Amino acid sequence: MTQKKMQMEKISGPQNIGSEGDDLYEHFRFVADKGQSPLRVDKYLMNKVENATRNRIQKSAKEGNIFVNDHVVKSNYKVKAHDVITVRFEHPPYEMLLTPEDLPIDIVYEDDALLVVNKAAGMVVHPGHGNYSGTLINALAFHFDNLPNNSSDRPGLVHRIDKDTTGLLVVAKTEEAMAHLSKQFFNKTTEREYVAIAWGAMQEEHGTIEGHIGRHPKNRLQNTVYLDQDDLDKGKPAVTHYKVLEHLGYVTLVSCKLETGRTHQIRVHMKHIGHTLFNDQRYGGNAILKGTTFSKYKQFVDNCFKVLPRQALHAKTLGFMHPTTNEFMRFEAPIPQDMEACLDKWRNYSKNSIS
Repeated sequence: MTQKKMQMEKISGPQNIGSEGDDLYEHFRFVADKGQSPLRVDKYLMNKVENATRNRIQKSAKEGNIFVNDHVVKSNYKVKAHDVITVRFEHPPYEMLLTPEDLPIDIVYEDDALLVVNKAAGMVVHPGHGNYSGTLINALAFHFDNLPNNSSDRPGLVHRIDKDTTGLLVVAKTEEAMAHLSKQFFNKTTEREYVAIAWGAMQEEHGTIEGHIGRHPKNRLQNTVYLDQDDLDKGKPAVTHYKVLEHLGYVTLVSCKLETGRTHQIRVHMKHIGHTLFNDQRYGGNAILKGTTFSKYKQFVDNCFKVLPRQALHAKTLGFMHPTTNEFMRFEAPIPQDMEACLDKWRNYSKNSIS
């Protein structure tokens, strides 16, 4: 094979492959050697494009961005001698351009396969719109080399929790651990328990909340529950099991165990049953939803909001099968100081003010 045929070339790309502008894409062109034996085009490109992941190649194929002899082909096309292969990849979005940052991480446990992190409030798990630095992923990229990418090309990440939710996350350090742990989350065999402060006095001591969760039709920043058969395609099935831990007058301390892991699941499900999480601004919990109209009570709640300036939600327990030893491991993170301080205020208030 000549040096010219071996070489990877950036090109302007076929003229008919999109109107979004070449600057959004990275283009490569290869000519198969006359001795090329039949080989799937996705495997061929894996060998040719430096740092190309299988996911990235499959995505390009799915979007019609792999061409052989100027014709769109699927990922299972067999490359033959003298084929001219061109491929275009979307440039990674800004949030995928990871800058390692020396940020502190509270590591609860670590071995060769994984680590368990106790995430602080205010830390976003991965870069995204409006949060391109200061994330857990930026910190992981600084402290650890060669973390495996998940299906979204995010290093080490097996699951996530919201920015202002505190608590436990497991991070994979090897490809094998990533596959093993991801399968456990998919098969719902992990143990995940959260504690939350919810508005209102819950009447049932325990229960199960079910309902498909999907994007809210009017407020795109919120998710909502869909129950009607005609609307089920707007969301994904979600199941939350709850148990009352402590009655505190106008709020309740509750344990929530996840059977599924939808975005904002506990926040959405609790709002759905009329018990929005305390100080959950996105879902209206930063208003005084229960209690009296006295100015003294309003001042008390405002003070609670200042002590706990975020939604009252903490990922307390995380359990999973270790990917190497097959031992079931369970970790617990104590309720953080801001949430504990808020609870103490409500304990004192309910003891002294509510008959």
